[in-house]
Amino acid sequence: MTELTHAYSAGTLLGIAAASVVVLLILIMRFRVHAFLALTLVSILVALVTKVPFDKVVPTLLNGFGSTLASVALLVGLGAMIGRLLEVSGGAQVLADTLVNKFGEKRAPLAIGVASLMFGFPIFFDAGLVVMLPIIFSVAKQFGGSTLKYAFPAAGAFAVMHALVPPHPGPVAASDLLGANIGLLVILGLIIAIPTWYIGAYLYGQYAGKKFDVKLPSSFLGDIERDASHQPPSFGMVMTILMLPLILIFLDTGLNTATVIGWVSADNTLVQILRMLGKTPVALLITVFFALQVFSGSRSRQHLEKICDGALGPICAIVLVTGAGGMFGGVLRASGIGNALADVLSNIGLPLIVAAFVVSAILRVAQGSATVALTTTAALVAPMVQATPGLSQFDLCFIVIAIAGGATVLSHVNDSGFWLVGRFLEMDEKTTLKTWTVMETLLGTIAFLLAALGSLIL
Repeated sequence: MTELTHAYSAGTLLGIAAASVVVLLILIMRFRVHAFLALTLVSILVALVTKVPFDKVVPTLLNGFGSTLASVALLVGLGAMIGRLLEVSGGAQVLADTLVNKFGEKRAPLAIGVASLMFGFPIFFDAGLVVMLPIIFSVAKQFGGSTLKYAFPAAGAFAVMHALVPPHPGPVAASDLLGANIGLLVILGLIIAIPTWYIGAYLYGQYAGKKFDVKLPSSFLGDIERDASHQPPSFGMVMTILMLPLILIFLDTGLNTATVIGWVSADNTLVQILRMLGKTPVALLITVFFALQVFSGSRSRQHLEKICDGALGPICAIVLVTGAGGMFGGVLRASGIGNALADVLSNIGLPLIVAAFVVSAILRVAQGSATVALTTTAALVAPMVQATPGLSQFDLCFIVIAIAGGATVLSHVNDSGFWLVGRFLEMDEKTTLKTWTVMETLLGTIAFLLAALGSLIL
């Protein structure tokens, strides 16, 4: 989204951004205004205060709302169908039982987290989360306790992999802008991602699970009638259904990395077809039809249609609130807040890796999108990188990871992921701030500290 106005100084824009967040939190938490209404109202107010032209206010809102829905609605809808089919068929329980038998009851959250780390290599955060949710809820139902104990190791795993490790788009774009070697970034990203996840997501998830008693969502295991004679799918079939979108998605992300490196041509027709099949909505759609075919043997098509229909109802509010969060972030971006702050920070004179982290963190807080913060910061610091002599490939990779860390911290009300997680787990905004925001900040800070340490050693 291009900026529409430069009406105020950076300091004034910062004050407007801070005030808008305060007003939003007061509306939601004090006056109990529905998040969708509050986000829409505050988005309009921010657009007016920052002097977005009157004829551009509604298009700015719709662009932010629509662009978020374009990336989230299909994924959440199709992912919810896959999850519902796995749950109603007993497949989620089969996978949960197998994981628990392998790792043991006490290490069930670790099992879910490790599985999510593996799935998170090719699959994006939101798609991975919605596919894993039925497994998370099945394990949580089986062993009890707060849902956070099981959900945060998985959500944190997807968040870490999405931010730090190619072939995800953020690190790929940043490495391209800074001239970092993608192969080396994969290795260093994984080395940093694992301890970052273990401390910031797994251990914190266990702590949060003891402190915050988050119950299973009421939408879980709805009123779909179960067939007592139905035989649950095998563990192998459940894994096939889960791995199919991952394999397809890797066609896109892997080939994208290969084209950036120069191994294959982006103009190759076969590459373009494979990448189309690997786009997340297409991959999930193929998986839905595959799952429908698998489960059609023992169930009528009418019953399968009822299962899919039942999956969509509970997620409507999730999709709308997430879109409204994207709308709020879009208005903040259009106001010029992000770039104005970045321009000020880039001139302070901090060490390069620290400046990269701080600029990225400020952009993240100001406009919400981790990917925008990551790619924008990489573009902003690229001239500084080019002007700094003696930087090795290790240094460049660590700078990319520091930027990714800054783009992860302080997820709050202008981040669509904040609403996605909060609504899926049926947490109120206060609890989401106390849990999800804290975990994201831990993950980003730990990744930055490890990158800074690595830059000093190597």
